[in-house]
Amino acid sequence: MKTVSICFVCLGNICRSPTAEGVMRHLVGEAKLAERILIDSAGTGDWHIGQPPDERAQFAASRRGYELAALRGRQITASDFERFDLLIAMDDKNVAALCEVCPAEQRDKIRLLMEFVPATDGRWDGAREIVDPYFGGAEGFEQVLDQCEAACGGLIAALRPQLVA
Repeated sequence: MKTVSICFVCLGNICRSPTAEGVMRHLVGEAKLAERILIDSAGTGDWHIGQPPDERAQFAASRRGYELAALRGRQITASDFERFDLLIAMDDKNVAALCEVCPAEQRDKIRLLMEFVPATDGRWDGAREIVDPYFGGAEGFEQVLDQCEAACGGLIAALRPQLVA
C-alpha cells in the first residue's frame, strides 16, 4: 500500500505548522486516509523544542474541533529530508531556511502550503504564505486556520491520485 509522508514547517513549530498538522490529521481522518498519509511538523528554529503549541493556536483550533495539545515543538533535522516525501513550508523564509540545510537532490520535496489552495477558492488569490500570527491577536490564529483548511483540503485532493495508483 502506497503512503505519503508530510512534514509541515514553520519558524518555531508552535503556531502555524502544528495548526497545519492538526487540520491535516483531521481532514485525512475524515477522508479515511490516515494509514496512507503520515503527518508531522517541525520548525526551522530551536527556540520551542519540547513545548506545546501556542495557547492561542490551541484555543482557536479546539473551537473548530482540532486537537493540538499533544503536539510538541521540534526542530527540522537532516534525516527529515530522507524521511519525508514532502516538506511543506508556511512562508518563503521557511523555504529559504529549508533550502540552506537540505541536500540538493531533495530540494524538490520543499513546497509552500498555499500552493495547494484550489483555484476555485477565491478568498486566497495571490496569497503565497500562511500568515504568522505570533505577534498579533486572536484573528491571526483564525486566519491561519482558514488558510490551513483551504490548503490542506487541496493537498489531500492533490495526493489522492498517487495513493490510488
